[in-house]
Amino acid sequence: MQAGSLGAGADPLASRLPVTVITGFLGSGKTTLLSRLLRHPDMNRAAVIINEFGEVGIDHELVEASSEQMTLLSNGCLCCTVRTDLQETLRELFVKRRSGEVIDFDRVFLETSGLADPAPVLHSLASDGLLGAQYRLNGVVTLVDAVNGMGSLDTMPEAAKQAALADRLVVTKTDIADAAVIEALEARLRAMNPYALISRAVDGMLDPDTLREITPASVKAMTQDPNRWLAGAGAELAPGERASYLGQRLARKNGVHDAAIHSFCLWFDAPFTWDALTASLQVLTALRGPDLLRVKGIVNVEGEPGPVVIHGVQHIFHPPMKLERWHDADRRSRIVFIVRNIPRASIESLFGAVGTLGASTGGP
Repeated sequence: MQAGSLGAGADPLASRLPVTVITGFLGSGKTTLLSRLLRHPDMNRAAVIINEFGEVGIDHELVEASSEQMTLLSNGCLCCTVRTDLQETLRELFVKRRSGEVIDFDRVFLETSGLADPAPVLHSLASDGLLGAQYRLNGVVTLVDAVNGMGSLDTMPEAAKQAALADRLVVTKTDIADAAVIEALEARLRAMNPYALISRAVDGMLDPDTLREITPASVKAMTQDPNRWLAGAGAELAPGERASYLGQRLARKNGVHDAAIHSFCLWFDAPFTWDALTASLQVLTALRGPDLLRVKGIVNVEGEPGPVVIHGVQHIFHPPMKLERWHDADRRSRIVFIVRNIPRASIESLFGAVGTLGASTGGP
């Protein structure tokens, strides 16, 4: 396990610029969605990074002559295309923002290649200390084509991993796809990734609020309802219903085509010690890191007044965040796993082997 020891500062999210990763398989409509999104008046201070070269440009205004050039779009957004090191580009953007060489952007949208694995982008934000002081991950938004999505998930491992890593899933081309196909695709996506909120885009149009503050901007904001961050939806439910909702949402089973990727939630009745939590995650990432697609958890740690939030992608974990207080009376730890070819029983056994007791098999 990398990216910081299991200790926490006062508020590691405050004042950091949110980075939203937009991914999706070839032809899923990423550029169209981003083009429509940037026309919204609230988005005129965005920086847009296109992590590929030679594609159709946003509003046909992207610089095509050099992968390192930057340009100002007509709506005021800064845009650059890169095929060099992403970390270097983000650092350069921040320096130019501070010196006044580029607009004072207040967020970053990063569009990945259609064949890209988004995990390295998340690793960069988690493991680079300089970037971590300037930027925070707002979330991963994965677009899935309603016309071709089923086929892509069947035959393309990249498409399945993009969906599994998402915090938000956006089904595109719903205006030209059959309603039954759309519903079947959404059901399949919910089975693969039960905590991601699913939205539909019509002709590339999506409410910008869907992508705003996917991960809360501060510890205080997350304290208000950590289950919303963990489960993706269910915010409209009464506090007493949310634990049950979370368990039901994570209990859905995958279809036969997606047996390699599945999700589950482990619940722990007894509090962790910091040592037990650290040891569990270190052993897990050392043994099964490549297939540990996404881990999100709200953990009760001895001696802490509120829950501790953990978030990992494969072998990289973000530094944990200490929340100010518990949102409701349920003090059990809950850790969501989205994995590839890892049986649930093996992770339960691992936690037991390092001395962590109380893993529940049934949830709430």
